[in-house]
Amino acid sequence: MKKIDRLILRSFIGPLVLTFTLSVLVLLMQFVWKYVDDLVGKGLDFSVIAELLMYASATFVPMALPIAVLFASIMTMGNFGEKYELVAMKAGGISISRAMRPMAIVVLLLTGMAFYFANNVMPSAMLKYRMTLYDITRKKPAVNIRPGEYYKEFDGYVIRVGAKGRDGRTLQDVIIYDHSRGINETTVIVAKRGIMQASADNRYLKFTLYDGYSYNEDASGDNYQSRPLTSIGFRQQSLNFDISSFAYNKSVEENFKGSYQMMNINQLDTSIVGLQQSLEERIAQYRTNMLANLRAWSKYSVGDTILHAAKPKSVDSLLYSLPGKDRRSARLHARNAVISAQQDAKMYADMIESDHEYINRHYIEWHRKFTLSVACLLLFLIGAPFGSIVRKGGLGLPLVASVGFFVLYYVVGMIAEKAVRESAIGPEGMWISSLVMLPIGIVLTLQATTDSSFFDGSSWRKVFRRLFRRKQN
Repeated sequence: MKKIDRLILRSFIGPLVLTFTLSVLVLLMQFVWKYVDDLVGKGLDFSVIAELLMYASATFVPMALPIAVLFASIMTMGNFGEKYELVAMKAGGISISRAMRPMAIVVLLLTGMAFYFANNVMPSAMLKYRMTLYDITRKKPAVNIRPGEYYKEFDGYVIRVGAKGRDGRTLQDVIIYDHSRGINETTVIVAKRGIMQASADNRYLKFTLYDGYSYNEDASGDNYQSRPLTSIGFRQQSLNFDISSFAYNKSVEENFKGSYQMMNINQLDTSIVGLQQSLEERIAQYRTNMLANLRAWSKYSVGDTILHAAKPKSVDSLLYSLPGKDRRSARLHARNAVISAQQDAKMYADMIESDHEYINRHYIEWHRKFTLSVACLLLFLIGAPFGSIVRKGGLGLPLVASVGFFVLYYVVGMIAEKAVRESAIGPEGMWISSLVMLPIGIVLTLQATTDSSFFDGSSWRKVFRRLFRRKQN
């Protein structure tokens, strides 16, 4: 490897790693902000949160990698141009395309790695991520009974304590509202003091209450005056609350498998074939049911008269030949048959539309594994020539340009994905964003390699001055 290649690679790989890390961190912070309410106050171990963040970070790689390639290529070539290193390279016989070659090789390797990651690592990471997030959101907040506040996390109970000892176990002025037997039978337990402690297996939280009363009122009767009220005093009473749902329990992976986001290309192909067969069977079932209903509706008896399906010219004469009561019965039967047919058609149309959308989601995921990988190469073809043309390094213009190009790519991709999901276009529409960016990359590459003055501001100023002088003359 030549020294110039090592220089270019050092200048490119540093911003690439830095930008990739920052992109993942930004996306991860957005994820944490979204689910902060589900993470805080549940007594989760740091290992559980770290595991969730690790799986979430893995799901952000396909989006963060193209951004990193785009920003690093603009920044690298912009720095070379700003420091006149590109001029020195050209003076030494090294063209722009030759200077881009080491970076292009790295980007090609990243493209292959991105596809491997999207096809093999991403499905497993998505499975772990969804399963861990579900387990965390399902877990109830940690038991934290604060003095002066009503605690309602136990199903059917409301607890209020007046004061709490420094040990966290001793309670004063305890009030417990028991609604576990229904709203018509409420028990209120009042105690001067108590002790709270968990069982050995952490499945139950035991309250031992001292010097109190238990009030029970049966409100099931209609007469308010006759409702019985029972008051029982006690020196010591124990209550157990089930806290097994407060523990963090891992779900079984088999319960989460089967989603299109957790499949590789071969699994998606198999799933699409099965879904297509199911859709064809549903359409055939609808056709069979409608034919059976038409046969049933084609013959209708009114009293001793049997009405057969007739030609349109003879329907009115056949209907008006019936007595008034039978005529109304025949019309009611026809109206009910039409309403039933409309309801069946709407139900099957909704089901078929839902099946089509679900199949389209599989196609979207299938094409996404390729488009996100190819995006690295396309954005490099845009970033490197653009940086050599504008000749601006640092974090200013490269950052703005990177955001602009990626927003264009992302917005066009989202519009195309929505159209594919709604069957407005075929699954090949997932490549529209790539087709939009490809001409931009080709034009920029040609402009950079041919030293065109298309993006040179001074040349455009000269053109406008000439036009202004012609107008004055």
